[in-house]
Amino acid sequence: MIKIEQYRDLWLREKFDEVIGFYPREFYPLDNFSSFKVEWNGYLYASLEEAYQAASFMGSDEELVEEIKHSHSADEAQRIAYNNRDKQRKDWNEVKLSIMEELLRLKIEQNPYVKKKLLQTGNYTIVEDSPKDSFWGWGPNRDGENNLGKLWMKLRDELRENI
Repeated sequence: MIKIEQYRDLWLREKFDEVIGFYPREFYPLDNFSSFKVEWNGYLYASLEEAYQAASFMGSDEELVEEIKHSHSADEAQRIAYNNRDKQRKDWNEVKLSIMEELLRLKIEQNPYVKKKLLQTGNYTIVEDSPKDSFWGWGPNRDGENNLGKLWMKLRDELRENI
């Protein structure tokens, strides 16, 4: 059993034998904002978040892609993207899950420590313990879609099959 001391609330601390959260703590390498570089489409991004946000404008606004590529942090990249949502590629909602999966695969392949941490999650449920994002995480009421956690578990299962 993994013993984790840092949780954002008491509920998660009580459920730690069922859930692996990865919103800044031991499993932070699974977070898109963590500082693990990802090379994608010929460019080395400082984090997966920057690559993901740049992808949302590819083919629709190349100036914003370049601005995100040259941002100073994952947070800045996200703010640029959020402030320009109206300029995102038209198919973004249809392709964002597959792009995220592709980027997560690259993060694992290019960063052995991330792969190690992912495999350390064992058979636990992986959750992006975001208090605000109900699409990628489980959101403020823990009833969100947790798509990022689902993708991590899918990739973890694939890694185990190939060991």
